[in-house]
Amino acid sequence: MDEAPGREADLARALAAHDRWRSRGVFNLLPSENALSPTARRYLSSDLAGRYTLPGEVEFGGEKISNSYGGTKFADQVEAIANGSAARLFHGRFATTRPLSGHVAAMAALAPLLPRGSKILAIPPTQGGYDGYAPGFLPALFGWNVRPLPASGPGHLVVLEEALEEIRRERPNAVLLGQSFFLFPYPLKEIAEEAHRLGSLVLYDASHVLGLIAGGEFQDPLREGADVLYGSTHKSLPGPQGGLIVSDREELFRQIDLSMTWRVLDNAHWNRIASLGQTLLELERFGPEYARTIVGNSQALGKALVEKGLPVIQGPDGFSRSHQLLLDRDVLRARHSVGPGELSLRWERSRLLTDRVGRLGTAEVARLGLTPEMMPRLADLLVRSGLAKERLAKEVASWRKEFRNLRFV
Repeated sequence: MDEAPGREADLARALAAHDRWRSRGVFNLLPSENALSPTARRYLSSDLAGRYTLPGEVEFGGEKISNSYGGTKFADQVEAIANGSAARLFHGRFATTRPLSGHVAAMAALAPLLPRGSKILAIPPTQGGYDGYAPGFLPALFGWNVRPLPASGPGHLVVLEEALEEIRRERPNAVLLGQSFFLFPYPLKEIAEEAHRLGSLVLYDASHVLGLIAGGEFQDPLREGADVLYGSTHKSLPGPQGGLIVSDREELFRQIDLSMTWRVLDNAHWNRIASLGQTLLELERFGPEYARTIVGNSQALGKALVEKGLPVIQGPDGFSRSHQLLLDRDVLRARHSVGPGELSLRWERSRLLTDRVGRLGTAEVARLGLTPEMMPRLADLLVRSGLAKERLAKEVASWRKEFRNLRFV
């Protein structure tokens, strides 16, 4: 008996249930996710989803050809539009939207610039850094020696004098900035000046804060001294899952671009590039207001949570300059005998989605239309469901119905 039709129906039901739940039934406070605009979502299901192209001069059978495939002239235009928008938004002269993820963008950017044996300074995961840069992961794969760039305190701040001292001591091939727990900008100009004086590259993983940089609300890495900017495109930047790389230095970008094909990737998923291109063009129109709303939400939500008894990390510029807030896990356990993992489970039962490590994100709720003035109400729901263990699914669902259309699209 053919069971395929039944399995197809199961698949359709699961997908429909997911769409109802995540698109209309919850407030998503995950800092690593966002909501695509309707146009960007539509482009993901375009004919490009099943197409293939390999632009760039290649030699095959003794003949030099500009593309291995025919019929790609419009796909090439799509890529050029997306790349041009990325270059404008991030103030570089050269950009590529081909990387399939932020991690792949890191591989594509770092591998051609850092030969085996290179020394890298990167923020360790124990101080808020990205696990992929820890010794057993990308450095092990490419033969790099990674040393810690210190980030201090519960907010994982990079303190200028400590960073400069470490750069002088280690004299690395590259200083790698970027974090998973990313609340505040870096003293980038001073770090870049010292790194460049010693012949080091400065590479900036903006995965979490790309949308804020695009809106002019975080910092301007390439203009402040970073040599290469890269990151994932589905966090504060509200695009499809993927990555991009931007630089103002032609010689570095050429190395990256030439080393990408048949090394880090082959096909680049052109429907995703079309969707990302639409997202970037939308940010060119709405990015500043979008980014201001996110940062305003973070500051207002942090203040309201602390006033209601939920401990949140504070820094010199308030609770956050990004789309993230970070729970003070030590104080949380001491006062309330609960960790962020258990809180996250309680919140999910009330249709409030967070990660399990104590981060709260304000990017997607800004897309829904929530503003700083609404953060005390959101904080009240988080505290009541998280600390008082109230079951608020109906109350949250009722409020969620008021936000049917995305903003900044």
